[in-house]
Amino acid sequence: MKFSVIVPAYNEGAVIRQNLIEIRNALEGKVDSYEILAVDDGSSDNTREEILAASGIYGEIKYAGYEVNRGKGGAIKHGVGMASGEVTGFIDADLDISPDHLIKYLERMDESGCDVVIGSKMHRKSELDYPPLRRFVSWGYYVILKILFGMSTKDTQTGIKLYKSSIIKKVAPLLRVEGYAFDIEVLALCFHEGAKIEEMPVRIVFKRDESFGRIKIKDIFRMFSDTIGIWWNLKIRRSYFK
Repeated sequence: MKFSVIVPAYNEGAVIRQNLIEIRNALEGKVDSYEILAVDDGSSDNTREEILAASGIYGEIKYAGYEVNRGKGGAIKHGVGMASGEVTGFIDADLDISPDHLIKYLERMDESGCDVVIGSKMHRKSELDYPPLRRFVSWGYYVILKILFGMSTKDTQTGIKLYKSSIIKKVAPLLRVEGYAFDIEVLALCFHEGAKIEEMPVRIVFKRDESFGRIKIKDIFRMFSDTIGIWWNLKIRRSYFK
């Protein structure tokens, strides 16, 4: 089995080389075959050079970037198109979530036969060093998703997810959102395709100084706006699922 791990990165030059190597070390010897697709999302710093430097050390790390910033969703969608593994996952480049989670989630997918495994901050066994304001927004977003999409999934926004490649590659061409609401669009499409989704505990150590990291107030409003748009598109275009 080959495992593809997508790492979307925007202006992460200060940490990306070491973090990619840390991801590689977490996978080495634990899966038959793997690739780490580091997607430079049009960074304006030295992210590209640092990814290439990591790739020069370890061939499993591959540069998969482009010049114009598309947003996290656009970066992941780009990575999905390049992924060659039977399972495709992604993890945030800042490694607030340890890459050790990847193997645990992969094992859970194998044990349960589910199609999607996601990290959930709301899992009772999760360990969070996380700003209270972000917890509040996450809870509010969960309530909205429950009302709009009827999904039992409690947390769609945690930055680690694994998909069977057969389903993520099927829904990827249908994706319209490239910002932070990208995650809910992917999961909603997978859900309506009949995918079995499992939530797993996550351990998060928040490393940025700001309460929302790089997420700004305007991004939050955009995320909610995009979410309504996703709901509307799913409602009026049931042909997605035929």
